[in-house]
Amino acid sequence: MASARRQIVRDALAVGIATGAYGVSFGAIAVATGLDVLQACALSALVFTGASQFAFVGVVAAGGAPMAGAATALLLGSRNTLYGLRLTSLLGLRGAPRAAGAQLVIDESTAMAVTRHDREHARLGFFATGLSVFVLWNLATLAGALGGRALGDPRDLGLDAAVGAAFLALLWPRLTTPINRAIAVAAALVAVALLPLVPAGVPVLVAAGVAVVAGLGVRR
Repeated sequence: MASARRQIVRDALAVGIATGAYGVSFGAIAVATGLDVLQACALSALVFTGASQFAFVGVVAAGGAPMAGAATALLLGSRNTLYGLRLTSLLGLRGAPRAAGAQLVIDESTAMAVTRHDREHARLGFFATGLSVFVLWNLATLAGALGGRALGDPRDLGLDAAVGAAFLALLWPRLTTPINRAIAVAAALVAVALLPLVPAGVPVLVAAGVAVVAGLGVRR
């Protein structure tokens, strides 16, 4: 039993290191789009959903309104609500632990919890992974933001294109089936078609809506 717990903690730390390190990219990109160090760190601490954070700074970098960026981020982060429904019965948390756990509901912590065979190990996997990712993601964001600020104007180094590249890197591992690739292409075509017609940020939001609707239709 003790060896199983140690293995879970080791796996959680490995996931935390691998995922948290990517926060350096977010911190650098966030200040490259005009946010200051404090704002970049606040996004990582309060939002704590990588895809949503990159979506928000991407919309703002393109000249979109912050509300459009927030709407896009909320849409992309809505999957965490579904995770929470599954984790409620699996973890059986109440009171303060449940409130604290809500902040740690991400892809990695959910995966580490649902693959366990009993509640004790599920809780350990969830909290160990969630906390390791949270701490390392926020430390890495701070490092990236400070480093990005020291670089000066990011456009001189071509970092203004980093938002799209980083978001593509997040998306690419999920395009593992023909239907996922088809949905991604359709959403991208819709976004490109809307670029000259609507304000910045709206194409991304509409494209995300297309992907959600298409995904629901395929599931049915």
